[in-house]
Amino acid sequence: MMESPNSKFIKVRCSKCKNEQIIFGNASSTVACLVCSKEVAYPTGGKAKISARVLEVLE
Repeated sequence: MMESPNSKFIKVRCSKCKNEQIIFGNASSTVACLVCSKEVAYPTGGKAKISARVLEVLE
């Protein structure tokens, strides 16, 4: 029996420029917006702390 992973990809919207992008939910480094460079996720050792609006969790 195979176990399914606990990590997921998350679609977020930047609060500054409204750009939408997909990030990894367990990011191990800071993730910046691709348009305005505002930080949208911070690593915490496990799941990343998301500082942008979460639009969708992708399976």
